[in-house]
Amino acid sequence: MKKRISMLAAACLLASSFSIPAGAAGKEEIKGSLVIAGGSLGSSNKAVYDAFIDRAGGAGKAKIGIIPAASGKMKSSNEFKADLVKYGVNPANVEILPISDHDFSDTDFDEKQWTENVNKLETVNQIKELDAIWFVGGDQLKITSTLFNDKAKRTKALDAIWDIYEKGAVIGGTSAGAAIMSDVMITGGDSLGGLKGEFTTKDQSNPDKEYAPVYIEKGLGFFQHGIVDQHFDERARLGRLAAAAVKYETNKKTNYSYGIDEDTALIVDNKTKTAEIAGRGGVTVVDTSKAKPARKNLHPVNNVELSFLSPGDKIDLKTKAFTFRSDKLDTRGYEYYSFKPLDATGVLTSYGRLKPYLSYSLVDNSSTDSVKSYLYDSKGKGFALTFSKTEGTNGYWGYQDGQKDDYSIVKVKMDVSPVKVSFKKDDKAFKDYKPSNFTVPSKQVRGDIKGNLVIAGGALGSTNESVYKSFIDLANGKTDAKFGIIPAASGSLKSSDTFKKDLIRYGVKEENIEILPITVTDYKSTENVDEADQWEKMKNTDEFAAKIKNLDAIWFVGGDQTNITKALLNADQSESKALTAIWDIYKEGAVLGGTSAGAAIMSDVMLAGGGSLDTLAKGFTDTYDGMQQQEGGPGYLERGLGFFQYGIIDQHFDNKARLGRLIATAYEKGNRNQLSYGIDEDTAMVVRNAEKKIEVVGRAGVTVVDLSEVQTNPAAQSQYKNIQLSSLAEGDAVDLKTKEFSISEHKVSTTGYEYGDYQAAPHSGVLTPHGTLSKFISYNLVDNFGEKEVKSYAFNQGKGVELTFRKTEKTDGFWGYKDGGKDDYSFVNAVLDIQPVSVKVK
Repeated sequence: MKKRISMLAAACLLASSFSIPAGAAGKEEIKGSLVIAGGSLGSSNKAVYDAFIDRAGGAGKAKIGIIPAASGKMKSSNEFKADLVKYGVNPANVEILPISDHDFSDTDFDEKQWTENVNKLETVNQIKELDAIWFVGGDQLKITSTLFNDKAKRTKALDAIWDIYEKGAVIGGTSAGAAIMSDVMITGGDSLGGLKGEFTTKDQSNPDKEYAPVYIEKGLGFFQHGIVDQHFDERARLGRLAAAAVKYETNKKTNYSYGIDEDTALIVDNKTKTAEIAGRGGVTVVDTSKAKPARKNLHPVNNVELSFLSPGDKIDLKTKAFTFRSDKLDTRGYEYYSFKPLDATGVLTSYGRLKPYLSYSLVDNSSTDSVKSYLYDSKGKGFALTFSKTEGTNGYWGYQDGQKDDYSIVKVKMDVSPVKVSFKKDDKAFKDYKPSNFTVPSKQVRGDIKGNLVIAGGALGSTNESVYKSFIDLANGKTDAKFGIIPAASGSLKSSDTFKKDLIRYGVKEENIEILPITVTDYKSTENVDEADQWEKMKNTDEFAAKIKNLDAIWFVGGDQTNITKALLNADQSESKALTAIWDIYKEGAVLGGTSAGAAIMSDVMLAGGGSLDTLAKGFTDTYDGMQQQEGGPGYLERGLGFFQYGIIDQHFDNKARLGRLIATAYEKGNRNQLSYGIDEDTAMVVRNAEKKIEVVGRAGVTVVDLSEVQTNPAAQSQYKNIQLSSLAEGDAVDLKTKEFSISEHKVSTTGYEYGDYQAAPHSGVLTPHGTLSKFISYNLVDNFGEKEVKSYAFNQGKGVELTFRKTEKTDGFWGYKDGGKDDYSFVNAVLDIQPVSVKVK
């Protein structure tokens, strides 16, 4: 739901005398179950809908009631009903219950007339016929003010809901409908307010403050195993949940509290006292059993243990034991990564959301035992967050949806300390910066190119139909098109085999797909074949070049991009016959595609390594050391294959926070009359060469960097002004001739109609709401009337950069819904200034 993290004015049920009830006061053992969704539940999220419908008796039998009270419109309830019908429920068996204490703005009827229904026998009887109840999202106070009376006692309708729940019905809800599930209901506030130790039992929202105290009310108590919070990762609510848990749950039998991500559900079986995670995100479990409440503003949250569960994982609510998906492998003692991670300090931090940061930088990394992040206001007053391995820390890794990393984590310790962070302009901060020695290859005159490109940013999901269909449909439109897969980037043939299976799943005939013998790696999975030796010789044979010329599409899998260029370029950097053949079919109409490393090779200047802050601070290196260079360090450039003729490309863009390195590279080695492109994971740019047009497809976005108006200071390395940034999502496009953007028609302009009106704190680390680059700018700047600029910082060892994102007359935002009620943003022409700074942390 499109909603600012704010506390809406509402009747305070218990005023300042509020106290937490000892339990839900159910008289019987509860036989029913819960489906608690963290908000922004996608209409296509079959796993969550199936869980709810199955527990209600199945699509053929289930009788379901929808409670619309939380919303200001009837739209949410109507859409949820339509989704249930789509998943097979009989429309006659789905009722929108007349339960609300306010009018809905999208109906002619005044629903405020329903106020007394909660104590009418007719409503009670209606509820008692149901197998399931669903609470839509909105404002949780509207649910509790409707179902509790003026004395905070249950209405007859709530008693009836409890009655069917105890007898076996399923209760579900999303967003506000999740918040009401526990006795302790978090109604508002944020992580900074929570860590400051500020709590309230009345609405104290103030748009002029950069934080809000944690607003606690009495919930409905259906979930009896701790506090529930929602929109958890998207809105970075760990600080507020941990603070609330320390205050209200420490030394109780529960000790666990649960933060549920968007598009994800915690499914609770009361009979077996177990819970399971379903959906597309995760659940954060906060264990306060060893925590001790401290004095206000002094170490407010210490010795808290965090665990992160993914879809398919389970919790025994009696023993507090976790069970992980059977296909996952322990990481402890077998850590994949070995690099020194930077502190998580802002939008230039790789894996900048909480769970990815801890997964890659700490738990699956043998080189460190603790990592740090920050959360502070614009004056620098806030907290340092230290995350540490303990004896019980472990990670569990597997793939999901093809070859996307999927982590679960147990027992990471979190400690919080007050800090004051100060920044001072320092034009000499990066005096040791080294420019790149890379020489941009001379552009060959290729003539008209009839073929197209599908360039994916990495971690491409097997279910990402729009990307696969784009690639297949562009293969000359042939029903019998022939596809080649180049495995060179990968250390095994698994990625190629997986992509082949995906193509078959989307309708390509198996006999029309071939894994091409192009690599410099000897694959361990193949016996009696040394691919590095035998295949290396083939790239300059006429026979192999002729085979390539019979193909209509070629795909480059991910891995190490330098292995692709080594496999297709000769030692003197001339084109092999195989590469010339690829160019020939591309010019005549073939489609070329690739993901991750297969995207990096697409431009003439290939970004082969480096991190954002390190590249801005240190510049570039002439050496490449594999993993270390992939995860950080100075920038490293090599020659790419140049299939994309219109600028520089970077990939894994948002997840690995590569904005800084793309800007530095484009400034030094790019054509400033061209745009540069950062492609997010599970997303692709479709390049139509004949039309000179780029389209975005997939699940995230593409960041477009325009340096045509950039200003720099020769005396201050990495100081930039007037970088223009745009963020495009699926359905958006770029005209490569005019550099103009076209935005999907389902979106409306936000300029002059901004949804938010508040002061936004800087992006300071993993507990910053809307933490990805595109969402941080969309929510906090472009669609926020209260700010003309927002800031983020990145620093290490006392030196760093201040990033100032500004609105100008050319800035515009665009908003719509996708997949149900999920916010879908694009923006164009926000402006970024980068200033080197010295940093002190006290």
